[in-house]
Amino acid sequence: MKLVSGDYALIFDQGGMEVQKKGKLLYYNKRPMFVTVKTAFAISEFYDQAYSHITTEGNHILAEGILTVPSGSSFSFADRYETAGDGFKVSRSVKVLKAGDDLGFSSKVSFVMAESDVTRDYNCFAPGVWYKQNEFAPDYAMGKDLDCEYYWRMETSMALPLFAMQNIQSGETATLSRWAADVTMQSTDILRAENNTDPRCTIGALGMSKPESKTLNYMYYGFAVRKELETQIDGLSIDYVYPACDGQMPRRNAIYSGLDYQKQSKTFQRINHPVEVGFEQHYSVAIQFNHYNSFQSMMKDTWRTAYSRLRDKLFEVDNEQHFHNCMKLLTHYTRKYGDSYGLPFACQLPDMDISCVSFQFGFVGQQPGIGYQLLRYGDKENQSESFEKGVNIIDFWTRVAMTDSGLPQMCYNPNIEGFEPYPHYIRMLADGIEAILDAYLYMRKKGDERASWLDFCRKTADWLTNIQNEDGSFYRAYNTDNTIRMDSKSNTPSVIRFLVQFYLVTGEERYKNAAIRAGEWAFVQNYLNLEYRGGTCDNADIQDKEAGIYALFGFLALYDLTGEEKWLEAAIGAADYTETWTYAWTFPVRTPWPKHPFNQYSISGQSIITVGGGADVYMAACSYTYYRLYIITGDEHYLDFAQFIHNNTRQSNDVDGSVGYIMPGIGHESGNFTSQTLQSHYHWLPWCTYVEVDPSSRLYDTFGCYEIEEAQKLSPQERAELNRIYAAFG
Repeated sequence: MKLVSGDYALIFDQGGMEVQKKGKLLYYNKRPMFVTVKTAFAISEFYDQAYSHITTEGNHILAEGILTVPSGSSFSFADRYETAGDGFKVSRSVKVLKAGDDLGFSSKVSFVMAESDVTRDYNCFAPGVWYKQNEFAPDYAMGKDLDCEYYWRMETSMALPLFAMQNIQSGETATLSRWAADVTMQSTDILRAENNTDPRCTIGALGMSKPESKTLNYMYYGFAVRKELETQIDGLSIDYVYPACDGQMPRRNAIYSGLDYQKQSKTFQRINHPVEVGFEQHYSVAIQFNHYNSFQSMMKDTWRTAYSRLRDKLFEVDNEQHFHNCMKLLTHYTRKYGDSYGLPFACQLPDMDISCVSFQFGFVGQQPGIGYQLLRYGDKENQSESFEKGVNIIDFWTRVAMTDSGLPQMCYNPNIEGFEPYPHYIRMLADGIEAILDAYLYMRKKGDERASWLDFCRKTADWLTNIQNEDGSFYRAYNTDNTIRMDSKSNTPSVIRFLVQFYLVTGEERYKNAAIRAGEWAFVQNYLNLEYRGGTCDNADIQDKEAGIYALFGFLALYDLTGEEKWLEAAIGAADYTETWTYAWTFPVRTPWPKHPFNQYSISGQSIITVGGGADVYMAACSYTYYRLYIITGDEHYLDFAQFIHNNTRQSNDVDGSVGYIMPGIGHESGNFTSQTLQSHYHWLPWCTYVEVDPSSRLYDTFGCYEIEEAQKLSPQERAELNRIYAAFG
C-alpha cells in the first residue's frame, strides 16, 4: 500500500513506512507507534512498535495497533494517512487502554533520515528559532550545540509551527508542521516543571533527535539520570512530539554553588498527558518532502506552504484613525525638558506613568524619527503644536549631538544635561540620521531651508565614507574617537539607505559609491550567508529579525537607485527571511492584567525579536516595504503579507479605546507568550508607536491613502509609477 505526492511515495510495509523518490529510500520509520512514559519514578522512558493492521479506506490508509510498555500501560494507535496539498497528512488518535504504574505519556510522529544520521549534514529551519545550523544563535538556543541527542522545541515558540531538515549535499528536505492552528488553553492552575502532566495541553513540539537507548532526565542542577533501555534506535529523525517539550536546552545561568557537579548544565522540560484509562490524544500533522537547491529556497517554500494553511484572519482596524490616534499620542507626550525636547524613554501601562526620561537617537527611542513625523503631521493637518514640537526635536539633536569626528552622540539624558555612555551603534545611527534628512527635505519643499540640518547629515555621511572598511563594511559600533567598540560587521546594511538618499540630495558620487560598496559586502555576507544578526542594539550579536529588516531596506534602496536585478534578488532574499519571524498563526494567550489588548485580540502579527527571545510589534515597520516589493515583483504573497502586518500588528494596541488605556493608540512594547501566559514589562516605549506611524505616512505620501486595500484600487500602471520613489527624491 502506498500514497503518492509528486515524486515521493509513502509506502507501508511490514507495519512500518518508507518514503521513496524514484525508487531511492530517503526516509523511513519501522516502528511508527511511539510513546514516552513518565514512570512512577518521574523519569521518561520510551518505547515503539510497528503497526499491526494497515488497511485502505477510499483515498486514506488507516494504520492501527496496540503498544504495551513494561509497566503494563497500554495504548491503542489509529493513524489515518492521506495526500493533502503538496504532501501528506496524518491524523492520529492515541487512547489509553490500560493504566500501569505510570504518571504520564506523550507520543511522536517521526521519520528517520536514510541519507545520513550525522546532524551536521543537515541545515534546519524553524521560523524564528533555527536557521541553517544556528551558528549565529546564542549559546542557550536549540541547535547551537549539535552534539545533543534531542532538539525539540515547543511549537508556540515558532512563528509558524514547522520544522524542516535539508540534507546539505543532496538538497532533499523533510518538513513536519502542525496541520491546523487549533491550540487550546492549557491548564492555568499548573506551573510547568521538569516533567509535569497536564491533561489540557494541546501544544506540540517540533525538531529532530538521535537519542541513545537510555533515559535522559536532568535534575534541577543539571545532573543527567541515564538508564539503559531495550528500545532500538535507527538513527537521526525529524519529529513531532505531542504534547510539548523543550529539550535538550542549554541552561542559562547554570552555576550552583556548593555542588560537585561541574559538567555543562542542560534542561529537558516535558509535558505529559495522564495515563488514565479512556484518555485520548487527537492531533494532525502535515508531512512534506521536497528537493531544493538552496537553504533560502527551502525556507521560502516551506514557510509559504504553512503560511497559506495557518495564517490567522485579517484584523479589522481603521488604519487612518489609528494613525491619527498615534500622532496625537506622540504630540501629547513630547515636551520640553530643560533645554531639550523629546519623549520619555518608558511609560508604564495602562495610564502612561512615566518611569524613565532619556532620549535615544534611534532604536527604541526613535527621537529624530518622531520629530520628523510630528513636523510632517503638524504641517499636513494644520496642527501647530505637533509641528513646533517636531521642529524642536530636530533642532535639539542637530544643535547638541554632533561630535568633532562627525559621529553623533546617541543617548541624551536631560537630567544630567548631557549624554549617557552608550555604544554608537551603526543601526541606531541610521535611524536618526535618515529622519533628520527626511525632515530637512520636507522643510525645504516648504521653502524653509534648514542649513544646519543638512550640515549635520553631511558630517555624518562624511564620517561614514571615511570610516568605511576596505571591504565595504562597517563595524557594529564605534567610539566617538573612531575606535572600534564592537567589531562585528553584520549591521553594514543599516546605513545603505541613508547613503543612497544623501547621494540623491547632494549628487556627490562618493556617497553612492559607499552605498554600493556596503551593498556588495552585504550581498555576500547577509544575503547569501544568511548572516542577519545584531540588529537589536540591546541584545548580543545574535541572529535576529531587525538585521533582516535593515538589509531589506538597504537592498531595496540600491535597487530603487540602480534598477540592477542583483539588488532586487537580495531584497527578496532579505524579505523572505525577515517575514519568517512573524507570528502568522495564533493560539490563546492570557495576561496578568485586566487592561491589555491580548485579552480581546490575537497575538498574530507580533514577531520574534531574536533567536530564543520574546516577541514585539517591529514588523509593523515593514508593511509599506512589502507592499512596494509586491508592486515591483507582482508576487501576490507579498501583498498578502503586507496587508497582514499592516493590520494584525495593531492587535497589541488599544486601537479604539476599548482596552482602557489612557489614550487610544497606545501599545505595549514586547513580551513572551510561548507558555500561553504573557510575560512582559507592560510598558510603552516611543518606538512602539513610531514603527506604526512611519509606514502609514510613507504609504500616504506615496499612494495617497492609509489602507493597502485603497492603494490596490489604483491601476497597476499608476501604482508602478508612484512606486518610483526616487524619481523626484531630493
